[in-house]
Amino acid sequence: MLKKIYRRLTAAFLAAAALLGPVLPVRAELSVSAPSAILIEASTGEVIYEKNATERRSPASITKIMTLLLTFEQLEAGKIKLTDDVLVSAHAAGMGGSQVYLAEGEVQSLETMIKCIVVSSGNDASVAVAEHIAGSEEAFVEKMNQRAEQLGMTDTHFEDACGLTDSDNHYSTAKDVAIMSRELITRFPEIYRYSTIWMEDITHVTRQGAVNFTLNSTNKLLKQYQYTTGLKTGSTSKAKFCVSATANKEGIDLIAVVMGAETGTDRFQDAQVMLNYGFSVSDLYIDTNQDPLPKLPVKGGVKTETELVYQGEFRYLDIEGNSLDGVEKVLELPAQADAPIRKGSAAGRAKYLLNGVEIGSMPIYYAESVEKATYRDYVKKALGFFLL
Repeated sequence: MLKKIYRRLTAAFLAAAALLGPVLPVRAELSVSAPSAILIEASTGEVIYEKNATERRSPASITKIMTLLLTFEQLEAGKIKLTDDVLVSAHAAGMGGSQVYLAEGEVQSLETMIKCIVVSSGNDASVAVAEHIAGSEEAFVEKMNQRAEQLGMTDTHFEDACGLTDSDNHYSTAKDVAIMSRELITRFPEIYRYSTIWMEDITHVTRQGAVNFTLNSTNKLLKQYQYTTGLKTGSTSKAKFCVSATANKEGIDLIAVVMGAETGTDRFQDAQVMLNYGFSVSDLYIDTNQDPLPKLPVKGGVKTETELVYQGEFRYLDIEGNSLDGVEKVLELPAQADAPIRKGSAAGRAKYLLNGVEIGSMPIYYAESVEKATYRDYVKKALGFFLL
C-alpha cells in the first residue's frame, strides 16, 4: 500500500511540476542526452518513454542480443546443449574489436561461449556460436534477419553476428532493440544467470597449454545501479555508445535502450535516468486468472455443457497514478454454445475496466471439444432416461 501511495504521489508531483515549468524532467522532457532512446515495461511491452526510437542507427554489439536469442531458442528446441563443444574456426578467431582471444582450433563449451558473449562481448565467441548453430556466419545471419522480421522489427537488418561491421546495411533502432531484448528476457529469464556476472575466469586450452583468462563485464550498471539485471552494451566509432539495460524493482521489469551516446558514461547515465523515472511512475496490475469460470450450456451436442479456460494472465501497466484497486473484471460470454465446438476456439472474453473505461481484455476459450449430437445419440439418451 505504501508503494502505491508513493507512486501516486510521485506521479502527481511530476505532473504538477510539468505545469509549473521545467523543474523536473517528465516524459518527453526527460534529460536523455543520446539522440535515440526508449523505455518499456517488459511483461506488457508498454512504452513509457521514447526519443527518436525508430531512427535507424548502427547497433554495434547490442546486435548480440539477437545472436543470444537464437542460441536460447535452439537450446529450448533441443538442437544444441550447453555442454556442446564449440570449435573455434580461423574466421571466428580472426575477429577484431571486443574479444576474448579465442585461438583457432580451440574448443569451449557452449555455456562458456555464452558467458564470453554476454559478459565480455566477445566478437570471436559470437561468430563461433553462430557457426556452431548454422554452419557458417552467413547462414546464421540469414536466421537473424528472418527472426527480426517475425518479431516485427521493421527497421532492422543484420550483416554479421556480432555487430563489428561498419556497413550502412547493418542497422537497427532503439524500438527494435527493445523488442528483441524483451523477447529474450521474457522467454528465457535464465539469461540473467549470465548477464549479472561481473567477473569470472575461463580457461583457454590450446596446443600451447592451459591459460586462465578473466571475463570482465562491459555493463558498468552492474556496479552503478542496484536494480540492474543485464543486458548488453555496444560501441564502435560508427555507432558511438549503446546499451540495452534491464532492471527489476519490486516485481517490475524495465528495458532502457540507449543508442548513439557520445560517451560510455553518457549511455549509462541516460539508462539510469530512464529507469529511475520508469520505476517512479509505473504500477502493474496482474490478474493470474485462477478464478473458476462457469460452465457454458451446449445446444445440440453430445454433452450438455462445456468447460472454459482463460488464455492466460492479464497485465496492465499504469503510469498515470491511477489506483489499480478499482480494476473491475467483466465476463462476456454467450448464453449458450452451439455444437460442434472445437477445443481452443474462442468462447468470449474477460473485459477489464478502470474508472469505467476498458483497459484491456483476455480471451476465453473452450477447454474441450463437443461433437454435434446425432439421432443415435438422442436415442441413447432417451433409453438411458427410461432405464433409470
